[in-house]
Amino acid sequence: MKRSAPWPQRHPRLTMWTVLAVGMIAILLVAAHGKGFSVGQFGWLVASCVALAGACSWIIGWE
Repeated sequence: MKRSAPWPQRHPRLTMWTVLAVGMIAILLVAAHGKGFSVGQFGWLVASCVALAGACSWIIGWE
């Protein structure tokens, strides 16, 4: 019986999106620490980072 490929091999763009989003959010949290943002502002910044990471992975996948 054939084994299915691991999730990252089956979904390379989603994997790239996830890794890029996690990295961008980590950098955001380090850079914005102590700047006085509210929870709502942090939420919008995190959502923007995730959307930007998705756009970047989509553009990289054009090849």
